[in-house]
Amino acid sequence: MKYHLLILISFFTSILYSQTKQNIDSISYYNKLANSNLKTKKYDKAIFFTKKSIDFCETNHKSEGLANQTFKLGKIYYNQQKYEEALKNFHKSVSLFDNFKPTCTKALALHYIGVTNTAKGNHKTADIYYKKAHTLLKRLNIIDSAEILNYQKAMAFKTNNDLKAATKTFQEIIKKPDNSSVLKTKIDSYYQLGLIETQLKQNDSAIIYYDNALELNSKTTDLIQKSKIVLAISQYYKENRNFDLAYSYLDEHYQIENYILKLKNAKIDLNEFERFKKNQSLNNTLKRESEEKIQLKTYRYSKLVSILAIALISILSLLSLALYKNNIIRNQNNLLLKEKNKELILAKNKAEKASKARSEFLSTVSHELRTPLNAINGITHLLLEDRPKKKQLKYLESLKFSGNYLTTFINEILEINKIDSTKVEVEHISFNLKELLFNIQGSLKELATANKNYFNLEIDKEIPDSLIGDPTKVSQIILNLINNALKFTQNGNVNVIAKLFDKSEENATIYFEIVDTGIGIPEDKLQTVFESFSQGSVEVNRKYGGTGLGLTIVKKLIELLGGEIKLKSEVGKGSTFTFKLDFSINNEPMEKAEEVKSYNDKQLKHKSILLIEDNKINQMITRKMLENKAIYCEIIDNGEDAVELLKVKHFDMILMDVHLPGINGTTATKQIREYDKTTPIIALTAISLDENKDMLLAFGMNDVITKPFVPDEFYSTIAKFFD
Repeated sequence: MKYHLLILISFFTSILYSQTKQNIDSISYYNKLANSNLKTKKYDKAIFFTKKSIDFCETNHKSEGLANQTFKLGKIYYNQQKYEEALKNFHKSVSLFDNFKPTCTKALALHYIGVTNTAKGNHKTADIYYKKAHTLLKRLNIIDSAEILNYQKAMAFKTNNDLKAATKTFQEIIKKPDNSSVLKTKIDSYYQLGLIETQLKQNDSAIIYYDNALELNSKTTDLIQKSKIVLAISQYYKENRNFDLAYSYLDEHYQIENYILKLKNAKIDLNEFERFKKNQSLNNTLKRESEEKIQLKTYRYSKLVSILAIALISILSLLSLALYKNNIIRNQNNLLLKEKNKELILAKNKAEKASKARSEFLSTVSHELRTPLNAINGITHLLLEDRPKKKQLKYLESLKFSGNYLTTFINEILEINKIDSTKVEVEHISFNLKELLFNIQGSLKELATANKNYFNLEIDKEIPDSLIGDPTKVSQIILNLINNALKFTQNGNVNVIAKLFDKSEENATIYFEIVDTGIGIPEDKLQTVFESFSQGSVEVNRKYGGTGLGLTIVKKLIELLGGEIKLKSEVGKGSTFTFKLDFSINNEPMEKAEEVKSYNDKQLKHKSILLIEDNKINQMITRKMLENKAIYCEIIDNGEDAVELLKVKHFDMILMDVHLPGINGTTATKQIREYDKTTPIIALTAISLDENKDMLLAFGMNDVITKPFVPDEFYSTIAKFFD
């Protein structure tokens, strides 16, 4: 009986072996093994089996299979960021495909050569292969309706840290009309834009992109995609210190992940479960045998353990007594600490609420003042243009000066509030520091001449021509300091010095010094002079004027850029302000900034503009300013009517007030952009603490004009859309 059983087993084994041998040496077999290893991220094994597949194709003269498998190997190397190996295989694949009738895979191989070169920064080479791939797809009459190729290109730009090009390509994808084929790619593009904006510290834009991604995802059943978006939103709120929302989204992320895991577990095959039960039974038998052996060993050492246990219990009893006494003392101290912590937390919360209330109050006041101030400045401008009498001209010039002074004051309050509430974002762009300083000197020569001051600028020649930093904030700092020096100095000297303090291949530290021979600052005021609304004395304020906010802004901006300002001063002898700032060095040649073209009246003549504004005075002023340039102006006072009117009537431009009754300007713009992508829309806003230009542009607006209007800037902004 045993002999027959052995024969039967041998027979079945030989059949199974022969079947395995037939199946294991084929393209599909190696593909299956490679794909299973790719799913588990075992890339070395995936490469091994793909190479085995290539060897099989070469041995069996399967030329088309060889081209396909070589392309697959290139993709694996690309995903591992081994770009040289990837390019080698992609080029080989294209060469093999040249022997056959063109296929979609050949077009993909050409596209991947482009993507790999983009990731390496070889943009010219990449463009050549993108065009070849596009031409072949067009020839094959294949349309990339899902925008997969564009998405891969954008990801390659992002890998090369070319965030500008990546953003542009992702934005091209999200502008595509919604349909089932492109929906997933649009969601991923919104998600990637959110990540890029987060990286660039553009927080308001980032959350808009994340919200759009989440909104589109609700139209699908892709839980994995939703999970990563929700996690990104959680991290965004964590970085912005909104821990309640961060925790809420993180909890939602974990709920989705648990649900996905349950779905996977529910798909376990019944046969697998039966095998599991059999294995469990066998494991239990082995476990029992093992336990019996362990019990036998345990019995041998039980007496020794008992003796050691008695000794240990005695020692622990003594230790427990000592710990008990220490625990009583520690509990008493902990109670005292808890009470003190509660008091500190209450005091901290009160201080934070007071600071927040102050910032919100100042922001609201400065924001609300802009609308009537726009009326004052606008009417003054219109009256000055209307050929006033000589007697009236003096009063109108005084009114214009007062309006401009009040505008500056409000802007400075808003600037301080933005810095205090961490709403200010630091730019990292290329600029020429030497040119910036020369331009500042030129703009302040008139003030220097008025006070009969010698204004000297010393710039170290060793300072690199192209630095990376925030030129706007550097200008604010230096303008404020020089303006103060010139204002408080008469018949004296003002020296501005910029020296290279330290330099490496990638970074440079610049030392700045502003020295004047003016009235000086008393020793007891040296610390308080940087506080808001603070000046040297009441007499100084009466004689020289000013808001007392300039040095506050300077100190906060320098600290924001990572520096520290120092002050030395002596009454009657002058003051010296010094600080150092760190910059990155841009080793690539700087692109020449395009000169801003001044507008002319012919550009504006006979254009038609729709003004959406609810304030009657602002309606009157804006219409008059437009009509003075021969522009036709039509007015709507709410967003709903404007949206309906624009469906049936065309205008050359739309001026959109952000704060409107009913739906606000941003919502109205979003609705207009659903059916009109081209008409320029310019926001009119008294930008507040919670608004910024990038946030408004994200809703589809083309530019922003801030209230109160500066007439020349108002006309220039409009004119640049009428070239």
